Amino acid sequence: MSYVNNVKMFVRVYELGSMSAAARDQRTSPAVASSRITELEKHLGVRLFNRTTRSLQPTENGRIFYDGARKVLEAIDEAEAAVVDVTQNPRGTIFVAAPLGIGRRFIGPQVPAFKDHYPQIDVRLRLSDRNVDVTAEGLDVAFHLGILEDSTLKVRLVADCPRVLCASPAYIARRGNPVDGAALVEDRHECLNLRFPGAREFQWTLQTPEGPRRFEIAGPFETDDGDVLTGWALDGRGIVMKPIFEVAEYLRDGRLVPVATATPPLATQLSCLSQHRRFRDPKIRLFVDFMIARIKADMAQRMQELRTGAPDTGPTHAD
Repeated sequence: MSYVNNVKMFVRVYELGSMSAAARDQRTSPAVASSRITELEKHLGVRLFNRTTRSLQPTENGRIFYDGARKVLEAIDEAEAAVVDVTQNPRGTIFVAAPLGIGRRFIGPQVPAFKDHYPQIDVRLRLSDRNVDVTAEGLDVAFHLGILEDSTLKVRLVADCPRVLCASPAYIARRGNPVDGAALVEDRHECLNLRFPGAREFQWTLQTPEGPRRFEIAGPFETDDGDVLTGWALDGRGIVMKPIFEVAEYLRDGRLVPVATATPPLATQLSCLSQHRRFRDPKIRLFVDFMIARIKADMAQRMQELRTGAPDTGPTHAD
């Protein structure tokens, strides 16, 4: 398997454009990554990368070899998946990414339960509110909160997620409760902004009697962590737009109050993404099916608690 491991390392170095990034991706050191590439180059008798202290670029031979190497690795993945006894002996490692709020509330708590069901499958969970590149980052599964544009990935809709504009009673006492999006802008309300490379929350799209309309928003605070935004809202620092499931407990106990209710935000979506070839792997399908069922159940419970005003003490999952 050493040759296959060398090829895997080459593919990840090529895709990530960095020896150190590929080493992190493969859970090893840059020195080991470099030695694997050197060993592969000796075996092939060609140079695959032009390396300097500041850059790493594939050679023409490297570009040619990458196309074939990627197909070989895909074929190996498919062959291994074909002989796995999916009901009795699924095994391997799954690399998963999710937004912070989704990961902390829904996925992270369920990973141990998944491991209990499938003890030979390991899960590596990465949480971030930035947009991830499933292919370039070598991910098996990525959960995405937002409306997806055209995607070349395998996409499964997990849930439609209604959103709410809300603020603390202290903020409303200080600044008032805007009736709609126009008042939000005209009265210069302090909006709490989620911003990171590629983010589009510089505007809030709200549903008006004339249809969806974008409102320019501004405020003194911004972050790339959605839970930090919620904390600021609870502290009376401004108005936040949130999926209802993220703030249901605070809406239920009154620590946050809906605002601008005449023009509510458009709903967003939670989706599960994977590369088509990887979704053929039984362990990936098992993980996705397991998590989608658990997430739907947890979201339904949170919404039920919000409607009834009290926690549901009944069982949430059937193991």
